[in-house]
Amino acid sequence: MNKALILMAHGSSDPRWREPFERVYQALGERLPTPLRLAYMELSEPSLETTVAELADAGTERAEILPLFFAAGRHLRKDVPAQVEALGTRHPDIALTLLPPVGEHPDFIEALAAVIAERAGE
Repeated sequence: MNKALILMAHGSSDPRWREPFERVYQALGERLPTPLRLAYMELSEPSLETTVAELADAGTERAEILPLFFAAGRHLRKDVPAQVEALGTRHPDIALTLLPPVGEHPDFIEALAAVIAERAGE
């Protein structure tokens, strides 16, 4: 099955805000065998809508969407699921799965704690 992983960030009109996400995307793109895309929920391109449309047009059968968020707030509980549902209706040939936010992964929590401890001089 033809699969892709979409890294989804919130989005901002400030290009400097997007730079860390683009660096992560570039670094991972060189390491992962799974096709990887970076998309934004709003305010930036490529949008989630644009990215899903491009993947569907390329014949991708399944895409998982990994939110680059610390936690599941209103956007991840309501807005993004509604976006994903609408995109699934618009592009029925691609199965979309919204994953839990990266911030809920135990390894992320450990990595963040290590950075904070380092900054605190521990």
